[in-house]
Amino acid sequence: MEWTDEAFVLAARRHGEGAAVVQLLTREHGRHAGLVHGGGSSSKRAIVEPGNRVQSNWRGRLPEHLGSVTLEVERSYAASLMDDPKRLSALAAACAVAEVALPEREPHPAMFHATQALLDSLADTDDDVWPAVYIRWELGLLGELGFGLDLSTCAATGQSDDLIFVSPRTGRAVSREAGMLYQDKLLVLPGFLAPSEGTEISATADDIRDGVTLTRYFLARHVFDPLNKPLPGARDRLTDLLKDPPKSP
Repeated sequence: MEWTDEAFVLAARRHGEGAAVVQLLTREHGRHAGLVHGGGSSSKRAIVEPGNRVQSNWRGRLPEHLGSVTLEVERSYAASLMDDPKRLSALAAACAVAEVALPEREPHPAMFHATQALLDSLADTDDDVWPAVYIRWELGLLGELGFGLDLSTCAATGQSDDLIFVSPRTGRAVSREAGMLYQDKLLVLPGFLAPSEGTEISATADDIRDGVTLTRYFLARHVFDPLNKPLPGARDRLTDLLKDPPKSP
């Protein structure tokens, strides 16, 4: 059996002498592993760098086998972010979260495209919109896994304006009026995620802090805790770096 697909490298781990097992996020085949011969060698290490966009060719005798994969690098995102620790940390966090959260060999083309948009934002934008893009990427991941948040209307009143909280129990938005008495039990809804009437709302430093707290809570509750796994260290390092995020333009 054989297939060719576009992919992002999520992780690579040495296997035996000189080989590496890579985890890929492919467009059509979902998260998929494969053995890269020579992938653990110094000469090929750059090929299996997490965050690389690659053309992948997988071969295996049976579909359920690990199989071997050859990679042709189309773009190395990590290499272009080496001088920006925060952006590089966001790339590492996205790869680490996707590797665990996405079920193996289950197509999620929307996540492939969302990851493309995130990495392009990290590498190609001079402004500081990327933290908001990252938070939206995690919200999209939750939605793809069936745990999407409903931030459109208040869970208590049905109103769509003045939404400033999120219920940690239901994942639904809560208005200021309905939530003020219980604010110590609610999560904060960042302004840039609340419904707006066609007006673009910039993300403030507080919004970014609240956003990574919001998505972290639901990723832990719905994805990582059921697997008896902590969130990846790369994700927590990103949280620490974004405690004092760059100011919005």
